Amino acid sequence: MTHKILVCIAPGTEEMEAITAIDILVRAGYEVITASVASDGALTMKASRGVILTADKKLVDVADDEFDCIVLPGGLEGSECFRDSPLLVETVKQQKYDGKLVAAICAAPALVLQHHNIYPEAIMTCHPAFMENIPEEKRRVKRVVTDVLNNLITSQGPGSALEFAMEIVIQLSGKEKAAKVAAPMVVLPNLHYDDY
Repeated sequence: MTHKILVCIAPGTEEMEAITAIDILVRAGYEVITASVASDGALTMKASRGVILTADKKLVDVADDEFDCIVLPGGLEGSECFRDSPLLVETVKQQKYDGKLVAAICAAPALVLQHHNIYPEAIMTCHPAFMENIPEEKRRVKRVVTDVLNNLITSQGPGSALEFAMEIVIQLSGKEKAAKVAAPMVVLPNLHYDDY
């Protein structure tokens, strides 16, 4: 059985975070669906650095589907779009309620998850520029933070996107699978997955 993943995108999404997650999760053999959260319903949009991204579907068309993981890339404008989308917020709340994995990076943990208090007990990290939005007792200053009890992965930004995506693979399929995905890409040669 393959895992089914939803990667949400919006105008202003940080493209490195979105594309890295999509790429790694496809390499892991997962079914990856990208969903537009654009307020105008557009499938094609400009990302934070001008790269054009095209979603497979509108979020409204897949919001009731079941996913093993929902991924929220960051980027200020994209995260604000997520924050302001009642459908996105309810979709993430349902994912949490179902006990399924949510993974958010960069501004998304602070501007979406913390803003809506979706994970009141979870520890998390985010981009350093938004760290003050997370209460001190929940805040962790690490590149990737996994709260296993809450099925939540958070990460800091574009530079940690590869580790973030690999952590999703670890949580869904284990360290051995993650190592098999990493090896042919010639990345993280000194990374021991026991360090996570």
